[in-house]
Amino acid sequence: MPRPNMNTTEKSKDFKGSMKKLYQSIGPFKKSLMIALILALFSAILSAIAPNKLADVTDVISDGIKPNTNELQEITKSMYQGMNMGILLQNSSSPMIPTEEKEYQKWLMENYKELENEQKENLFQPFKRKGILISKTDQKELMDIYLKISTQDGLTEEMLNSLDSLPKSIQTLIEPKLNQNQLKKRSLILAIIYLLGALFGYVQQIIMAYVSNHYSRKLRKDISKKINQLPLRYFDSHETGDVLSRVTNDVDSIGMNLNTSLASLVSNTTLFLGSIVMMFVTNWIMAFTAIASSVFGFIFSFLLLKKSQKYFVARQEQLGKLNGHIEEIFSGHSVVKTYNGEKEATHEFDKINNQLFTSNRKSQFLSGIMQPIMGFIGNFGYVAVCVVGAILVMNHYTTFGTIVAFMIYVRLFTNPLSQIAQSLTGLQATAAAGERIFEFMDEGELSDEKNLTKKLIPDHVLGNIDFEKVKFGYEKDKTIIKNFTASVKAGEKIAIVGPTGAGKTTMVNLLMKFYEINEGDIKIDGVSIKELTRENIHDLFIMVLQDTWLFDGTIRENIKYNKKNISDEELWKICKVVGIDHFIKTLPGGLDSSVSDNEAISKGQKQLLTIARGMIEDAPFLILDEATSNVDTRTEELVQKAMDKLMSGRTSFIIAHRLSTIKNADLILVMNDGNIIEQGKHEELLKKNGFYTKLYNSQFQK
Repeated sequence: MPRPNMNTTEKSKDFKGSMKKLYQSIGPFKKSLMIALILALFSAILSAIAPNKLADVTDVISDGIKPNTNELQEITKSMYQGMNMGILLQNSSSPMIPTEEKEYQKWLMENYKELENEQKENLFQPFKRKGILISKTDQKELMDIYLKISTQDGLTEEMLNSLDSLPKSIQTLIEPKLNQNQLKKRSLILAIIYLLGALFGYVQQIIMAYVSNHYSRKLRKDISKKINQLPLRYFDSHETGDVLSRVTNDVDSIGMNLNTSLASLVSNTTLFLGSIVMMFVTNWIMAFTAIASSVFGFIFSFLLLKKSQKYFVARQEQLGKLNGHIEEIFSGHSVVKTYNGEKEATHEFDKINNQLFTSNRKSQFLSGIMQPIMGFIGNFGYVAVCVVGAILVMNHYTTFGTIVAFMIYVRLFTNPLSQIAQSLTGLQATAAAGERIFEFMDEGELSDEKNLTKKLIPDHVLGNIDFEKVKFGYEKDKTIIKNFTASVKAGEKIAIVGPTGAGKTTMVNLLMKFYEINEGDIKIDGVSIKELTRENIHDLFIMVLQDTWLFDGTIRENIKYNKKNISDEELWKICKVVGIDHFIKTLPGGLDSSVSDNEAISKGQKQLLTIARGMIEDAPFLILDEATSNVDTRTEELVQKAMDKLMSGRTSFIIAHRLSTIKNADLILVMNDGNIIEQGKHEELLKKNGFYTKLYNSQFQK
């Protein structure tokens, strides 16, 4: 038994070509899609700019809660410039004033402390700063404070700690003052950036949801339309599950990934690149610090992922083996029990299970530590930014707001990388799903029948059919119906028999125009089926197949399938003729009882329901394709009686392996290798002692 493929990651054979076709097929939604992507782009740009503006707001607040040391330096500078140097030189042992700033400060302090109080008073000159008078006394008090500080290096910190000891005039000038106008202005800009970013993101999500859902609906409509235009040969060569997967899973995959991956890829790529640019615009030293710390972590993660990949692959393989083994053993459980194979089955299960356990443990462990590693990368980046930023702030190369901005940039720089990887994986899945859908949409269709104008009315059809030298092959170089010729009169019961592969069902498919004949012709009442539409031909036939089909619904809906204006009285009449009326009456809801194509009712009852459906159709031709092959002998009698009533007054074609069921046929066509090798009634064919006789007698051989 083939085991299912458990690897859910499917790659596109032609990613570029598939995405191009996908974009072209979006059609009316292209403009909406482009608007959504542009909004995602702008939202990401604003997200990258926001931390820089947040740094400005932080700096305004920071400047507003600490003394204005720059102003203090300007006061000190003005005070030094207004000093009477003559007084200092009179008491100085050095006749020259040093020009180097630090030496000058040292010389100034040493000479100042040697002065008398009166000399100190005369040393200063009063001056105004921003309209406030700085008196001699105020300057003297300031210098006295400086004397307590050995060097000028600790001035700022010391002043922060002894602000209250400064003269009132100087306190007024350097006291903390929050710039309300700047704060309002920059806060407003930051709020606008965040609001616009959120608005763009919100509108983008709405548009992408609109595009993805409407495009998925369009795809389903196109696929539904395409299915009705595909020839039967497509469904003969493709599994039903594969077709359903294209209609459901592949369309859902495109819709889901289109909604999440495309806009995410644009926004996260923009955010990643924008963050790098804005980091360098803000501070190039801290930009290198943030990038270097993150890259180090990502290199480590990449090496870990590379090492763990083999365990993920092994896990998928072992999971597929385990599921396949379980499916085999469970589906054949009675056989395993009968042949005492429990030990062997258990041993094999334990072996695969242990292998899966080992692969799962290693892959989950390595996968589990990825989240802590990503957290470590982010935290390491925060630490690096804070340490380097603190050093730069201490040396007056940057501000506290820059550190705040870079703590956000570290997150903006690292997070998009994983999102980009997920988006690329999603787009790969989208391309793979699109490839399968477009492959389906590009399949050859049934020939166009718009130019066919002839039509046969079912009530006016006599029921004659002529096969004239029909030739057909599923492949051009392989003919299976070679020269089929037969004439069927109205009301006759025609049986088609032969070994498997003789071409019996193929002849019915040609008659129903499911396939186009290569040569020859089939005529209904003298009119070629080439001149009739498939829809018209299907209206002329009732088909009862070996495989019965019931849909989820009531018995009434199943019998009346695609027919309107059928009364319950007519339904009960037909059910009585078929012999299914008693069964329906035993059900709780009668005709309103729900049924489906499952094992809730027997195969014989299903077959009788499909025969009742055929009698509702009331068409001039009937096709019975192995209609009794799946029922027991007792049920076969019931079904046979119902079919006899159904065949009454109709030209009937019966395909049967049980030759005992077609003894009363008006004409038996014996087929082998695509040709009619014998024809006649049952007794006539037995007397010939030919191929039919061998087929008939083979049923009774032991």
